[in-house]
Amino acid sequence: MPKKELEVALISIPENLLDIIYTACRVCYSAQGAIDIIENITPDEDKKLELIKKVISSGHYSTIEHIQLTFAINNLSRAATHQLVRHRHMSFSQKSQRYVQEKGEFSYIIPQAIGANKVLCEKFKKHMQETTKLYLEFIENGIKSEDARSILPNSATSSLVASLNLRELIHLANLRLCTRAQFEIRLLVKKMCMLVEQKYPWLEEHLVPKCERLGYCNEDNSCGRVRQKNG
Repeated sequence: MPKKELEVALISIPENLLDIIYTACRVCYSAQGAIDIIENITPDEDKKLELIKKVISSGHYSTIEHIQLTFAINNLSRAATHQLVRHRHMSFSQKSQRYVQEKGEFSYIIPQAIGANKVLCEKFKKHMQETTKLYLEFIENGIKSEDARSILPNSATSSLVASLNLRELIHLANLRLCTRAQFEIRLLVKKMCMLVEQKYPWLEEHLVPKCERLGYCNEDNSCGRVRQKNG
């Protein structure tokens, strides 16, 4: 069956995010110890943000690595999860095609470009139906899921829990919100960023494509949105 809508939920984020980052910022430039800083922390949110923004803008990103975020994700293709797991500073727990046996027609993602072509889209769906029949035939004949899964395509949907720190989320956004990133992973990262921005709007200026942060594009093949580095 074709996909259900991509679902993303933010299931964990520190409620005292500003206090944590502010303390990390202060301890680097203060004679006070970390415990003294956190125990006597200012209640002035604007003062905290002023220091945090100054430190982050200077490139001192270790101060935001203490913020751990966890997301639950449904209906993402295996093709997109393969891209996501390439990010080194993330942790994943993903639905196993080895232990989870597909029942009936498996759900799958129709890539945007294929979905836009009616004729090719129908051929794509037919291919998915034939793949389902063969998969179920394997299972019915005693082939284990771990072997039958070999014929499942990259478009098969998956579900996962993903965790990362705030610095890596900014890095993820800088890379995957680029218009040249594949549509599906761009949509995923946009949803992740929007959930964080709803709680902490000041992060919006950081959760952007890298061209917005740099002021130029450093890709070899630019989309033309901004000037290239040597343009």
